[in-house]
Amino acid sequence: MVDRLSTGIPEFDQLIEGGIPKGFLVAAVGEPGTGKTIFCIHFIAEGIKEDQPGIYITTEESRESIIEQAKQFNFDFDEAMNEKRLIIIDALMRSEDKWSLRNLDIKELIDKIIEAKKVFGYKDARLVVDSMSAFWLTAPAMARAQSYTFKKIVTKWNLTTIATSQYAITTSAAFGFGLEHIADGIIRFKRFVRGGQLKRFLLIEKMRQTDHNLHMWEISIVNGVGMKLSKPTPLRKEDIALPKKVVEEIRKTEEKKEKEL
Repeated sequence: MVDRLSTGIPEFDQLIEGGIPKGFLVAAVGEPGTGKTIFCIHFIAEGIKEDQPGIYITTEESRESIIEQAKQFNFDFDEAMNEKRLIIIDALMRSEDKWSLRNLDIKELIDKIIEAKKVFGYKDARLVVDSMSAFWLTAPAMARAQSYTFKKIVTKWNLTTIATSQYAITTSAAFGFGLEHIADGIIRFKRFVRGGQLKRFLLIEKMRQTDHNLHMWEISIVNGVGMKLSKPTPLRKEDIALPKKVVEEIRKTEEKKEKEL
């Protein structure tokens, strides 16, 4: 029987047979403003509730910003940090404190994750890296090889991980292909304007060992509550995907860059 961890979003858990399989690395991918960070906050907050400590690496917002966002949904990350049930590693401000990254370097990231995990001992823990894309902005061709290394380490250290990947708004292309290739699960976040109103959606594209739902679901962000799934949408994945020819050209370009390294 598969041991599953709740994401803290009951409607979402129902779509994946109760939760994310323990020890998985799940990629949460999509454009900015689609709900990826809020999904990650739910995942960490639920772990704290269930006595599973959390490590949250933030590369595009400060530690204080993540804490304030959590407060919007009645999650007290300050208290969890004081009780040593949560470590937030700030890779944006690059300060000199113990739980900051001074460089956007994969090796430094892995070393800091291991250091944080040792604080929690042998206890299973949850990990969020929001986002992995920041490590590949100047070298996207390194994404695949470094993703393999990253997954190998976090799996060894008994971490169940959500790693976000930013997609460009203009092309819907990832900043460095690789994370999705090695991920045990992929959750695609998307946004559209319909009737002059912003709509957000998610789609579970992959979840190993799981008979997962295949529909795209409309999501909402409710103040004081967090993320809610409202209803499946008649839109298909094909309705939002790039044309196959464009995707193939992007893939060829990335592979060419890898061979040139």
